[in-house]
Amino acid sequence: MNRVSDPTPDDYSRTIFADKCQLTLAAGSGGHGCISFLREKFIAEGPANGGDGGSGGNIYIQAIRGETSLHKLARRGIVKAARGRNGQGKGKGGPRGEDVLIQVPVGTVVREISRRDPAAEEEEQASTDSAAEDEVRGQWRRDKWILYPSSVPSDYAQTEFPRLRRSQRLVQLPAPIHLDLSQPMERPMLLASGAIGGLGNPHFVSKTNPRPKFATKGDPGMTVTVELELKLLADVGFVGLPNAGKSTLLRAMSRSRARVGSWEFTTLQPNIGTVVLDNHQGRPQLSASRATGEPRTQFSIADIPGLITDAHKDRGLGHGFLRHVERAQVLAFVVDLGAGDAIEALKGLWHELAAFEALRDREVNVQSESRMIDWKAFGSTAPSVSAHEAAMAKNGAGLMINSSTTQRLPELTLKPISTKPWFVVATKADLDGAQENFARLQSYLDAIMSRDEDHPSGLKNSWHGRLAALPVSAIRGEGVDRIPEWTVSLLHD
Repeated sequence: MNRVSDPTPDDYSRTIFADKCQLTLAAGSGGHGCISFLREKFIAEGPANGGDGGSGGNIYIQAIRGETSLHKLARRGIVKAARGRNGQGKGKGGPRGEDVLIQVPVGTVVREISRRDPAAEEEEQASTDSAAEDEVRGQWRRDKWILYPSSVPSDYAQTEFPRLRRSQRLVQLPAPIHLDLSQPMERPMLLASGAIGGLGNPHFVSKTNPRPKFATKGDPGMTVTVELELKLLADVGFVGLPNAGKSTLLRAMSRSRARVGSWEFTTLQPNIGTVVLDNHQGRPQLSASRATGEPRTQFSIADIPGLITDAHKDRGLGHGFLRHVERAQVLAFVVDLGAGDAIEALKGLWHELAAFEALRDREVNVQSESRMIDWKAFGSTAPSVSAHEAAMAKNGAGLMINSSTTQRLPELTLKPISTKPWFVVATKADLDGAQENFARLQSYLDAIMSRDEDHPSGLKNSWHGRLAALPVSAIRGEGVDRIPEWTVSLLHD
């Protein structure tokens, strides 16, 4: 039987994928206030008319469908919102800084690692040092005040600077941030709010000083370091031995241009493909809906790198591969009918997944018992915080949360692999002798459904539902039309 040749090398695309990254969010600082005076004919010394500085830009986050990876954010590393512009003369306020919108895939978990909030730090210092509230005559804080350009410090020897306002923030999420973006969002959510701009010199007009020659600087912006991690990698994950035909099957079902070859480990990181159910051109291929009642027009597939023996011991791609399996909603075990007994291949795959699941359970138990995260205010070395600090933390404001830069966040708690719906895709069904191998595989799955055979994972509380083995020839595109129908039925259940 003549085989169809593999795609040519120029038909491959480079796979860029990341399911975990750290991001530093820098909200915009406020613009400085302006020192200006009215200048008109016949008015020798006009009144103050300096404008206020603009507020800094905010940073928002939004989970949307269509995004499948975090590699764009992983490359950036630092996301900065624009600084507010300085105030101008004639009472013109400075424009506020431009906001930044971060779009992430649905199923992203956002967890805070550390933050630096100058406004909260200043508020904490003011509450502990009440004696420093008033400025001393002839002295000023250089980090807070702006002086008239043509003046010298001696001009302010007898000037009494007014009490500074306390720094403030717009509405801010309570610290530490922990978001589970498991649904698409119609409106973005605020992650880091920009700082307030400085005040122009008209704010400081008084009877003793009708023409103040000073203004305030804008507040510095806050900085938050967060970790983004995909809890849901794809709707369906292809699990199989190396060279079982997973990438070829992905190309047959979607427009993915994943690299294929006749050697093992062609795929070294997940390839994501999208199967379109409704292209809005006539009657849809399949009619399905999501759990929210929203019509399902597509579903995503993850071609996960091949699994080898003792992968749970971190051999081969090891835990990096198995971590991707945890993040698929439905598992499709891809077995090669031309590479030996399909039943033994399926049992071997489930053995590695079950061993990894048991290993993860032990790690979670150890972390729960030993991990002690001590959140401290302003880098304080005190073993415990005061009642005032605890009350402020409870209200979600006023504290700057720090953590050690070497400390890692605990692993996400995900659904056990053995409880996920699954089915089998038998590839290379066009080879000689594949029919007998497939018949034995189908009989084995029927025995599992009837409880005559134990679940291949050997674990309790494993998923027992409708099982099927779908024979396909991915390279010829034969039999692949049945996979979307069966997948949608499992996603709907």
